[in-house]
Amino acid sequence: MSWSLGSENFSGSDSTSAFRQSFGNAKPIVEPSREIDRYANLLDVYRSQSHTGTGPVLVHLHGGGFRVGKKSREARPLFNRLARRGWVCVSADYRLRTRYSDQLEDVKKVLAWVREHGPEYGADPSAVVVAGSSAGGHLASMAALTTNDPSLLGVVSLYGYYGPAGRQRASPMAFDGEGAPAFFVAHPERDTLVVVEDARRFVASLRKGSTNPVVYAELPGAQHGFDFFYSIRFEAVIDGIEAFADSIRARRRS
Repeated sequence: MSWSLGSENFSGSDSTSAFRQSFGNAKPIVEPSREIDRYANLLDVYRSQSHTGTGPVLVHLHGGGFRVGKKSREARPLFNRLARRGWVCVSADYRLRTRYSDQLEDVKKVLAWVREHGPEYGADPSAVVVAGSSAGGHLASMAALTTNDPSLLGVVSLYGYYGPAGRQRASPMAFDGEGAPAFFVAHPERDTLVVVEDARRFVASLRKGSTNPVVYAELPGAQHGFDFFYSIRFEAVIDGIEAFADSIRARRRS
């Protein structure tokens, strides 16, 4: 179900509501960003209509090979589950068909937006998990590995790409895990777009130097894009993500 009110755009379902804002300058504005791609810097916020307190935040970045894709395309069952549990979920766009450094900058602007404006939507900006699917997993991993943000609890990467990107050939595999937050990596065994061996190597690289948990789930018989729709398989992955998130939040509190 969707509707519009003035120049603000909303969409919602039974237990969540989504609010679209521009974060081009890490400040909410009603008008779309006046960039070449006027829809590049938008985000949706999913939160429970009945939750009155503050909750942790999941920031999700879509896939699409850094060239196509849009917010709220993947992982919606994950957003709905966590929102029912009191989380605030943010699904964000980023600039496409541009320099990788620009895309990574956009991701960090999303995180800055959450820190500055998350409390307006019931979010706890001191407890953030950044997630992504495919190319979004690359951006989520790089954002976590190239910033020293104490609010970042962990990373969730679903069938992520971990190879070189951009002119500088930026790659999460270039990091040995030292200082990395907790990671949850799920990858399909039969992925024909990003081979499973890459995910295995990335996890092994993280485990060399990380003092935080590095969880790896390999999905037998699964293929790229398993989070586009609800399935029993994705439900099991969501169970794992929820347990992972509960665990790292408990570690932070202890």
